[in-house]
Amino acid sequence: MKPRKIPMRKCVVTNEQHPKGEMFRIVRTAEGPTVVDLTGKVRGRGAYLSKNKEVILMAMKKKTLDRHLETKVPDEVFEQLLKILGE
Repeated sequence: MKPRKIPMRKCVVTNEQHPKGEMFRIVRTAEGPTVVDLTGKVRGRGAYLSKNKEVILMAMKKKTLDRHLETKVPDEVFEQLLKILGE
């Protein structure tokens, strides 16, 4: 039997490719709010971040997600990511 293909995604901050399950997905929904998508099923424009504290802080400092999602990403999203990473 042929081995399953692992979907890869690129981090918007580091431009490194990682398996989809090892990354955070942040989504701008059609209604407007920006949310952290833990299931990978939320509809909308998404961007991926590596599960690394330095990457999250760099994305917040350089406003990388603002550019990729074409909207202002609230600080609560970054706080939520750091909280998930800390657990």
